[in-house]
Amino acid sequence: MINALAFADGGVAVTELERVPPGVDPTVPSSARVYDYLLGGKDNLAVDRTFADRLLTVAPDARLTARANRDFLVRVVRTMADQGIRQFVDLGTGIPTSPSVHEIAHAADPSATVVYVDYDPVVRLHAEVLLSSGKNVTSVQADVRRPGDVVEDPEVTRLIDFSEPVGLIMVAVLHFVTDAEDPDGVVEEFARRVAPGSLLALSHVTSESSPAARAQLSSGTANTPMQVTFRPHERVRALFGPFELLDPGLVAVQDWRADDGPPLLPGGGPPRIRVDGGLGRLAGPVSSGGAR
Repeated sequence: MINALAFADGGVAVTELERVPPGVDPTVPSSARVYDYLLGGKDNLAVDRTFADRLLTVAPDARLTARANRDFLVRVVRTMADQGIRQFVDLGTGIPTSPSVHEIAHAADPSATVVYVDYDPVVRLHAEVLLSSGKNVTSVQADVRRPGDVVEDPEVTRLIDFSEPVGLIMVAVLHFVTDAEDPDGVVEEFARRVAPGSLLALSHVTSESSPAARAQLSSGTANTPMQVTFRPHERVRALFGPFELLDPGLVAVQDWRADDGPPLLPGGGPPRIRVDGGLGRLAGPVSSGGAR
C-alpha cells in the first residue's frame, strides 16, 4: 500500500488515498497521472511517482520527452485550426494541462467546438472542473478502442457534426492499444465516421527507443491498463491508414514543424524514449470494407 500524504482541504486534513475516486485502484499506476507527474503536475499518486522515478533512472530525459510531446500537441492543434478545422475530438485526453486543446482552438476561433474523451474516471473529474465555465466544450468518459461509442455519444453529437471535417487527436494514446485490440481498426473506424478533409494528429512511442527504457516501460506496465506497445517507425506510419501524411511526415515530436531552438537533450543526441508524431488528412470517404 502506498504511503498516505496529507493535504489541506477546506481546513480538514485529507489523505492522498481519501482523495482517490471510487473505483480507482491506488496501487496501479495510471498513464494520465504518470504523464502529469513528468510534466510537473500535482494530480498524481505515490504509485505514479514511483513508476516515473524508476523510468527516469534509465531515461533521465523522460521529462523533456513528455514536454516535447505536449508541445507537439500545441503545434498540431494550431496547425489544424490554421487549416480551417473548427471542431476537435481529443481521444485519450489525459489530465488537463494548459494550454489545453480548447484554449488553443478558441484562440483561433471562439466558436470552435471541442470534446475531450478518456476512459479514466480521474481524468473525467479533472475535466469537469476545468470545463465548468467553458463554452463549446465538453468531456465524456469513453474508450478510444470502441469508436462507435464515442461518435454516437449524445454529448459528443451535441457539439460535433461528423458530416463536416473534424480534427481527431490521438496524441500518445495508440501505444496503449495492443495489437490484439487492433489499433489499425480503431483508426479506420474513426475514418469511416468522419468527413473528408478531417485531420488526424497522432504520436506514438517507437521501437527506436533505448533498450533500457523499453525494458523498464514494458516490465512496469505489463498486465496493467497502461501496458505500452512499442512499434517501429514504419509500423507507426502505417497506423495513419487512410489519412495521408502531411509535411514533414512522421518525425520525432520535437522536430515536427518546430522553430529553430536548443536541442531536446543537452549536447544533442537522441532521446532515450523516442516519440514520433505526424498529421494526416482524409482525402475521401472510407468504405465499410476497410482501407487496408
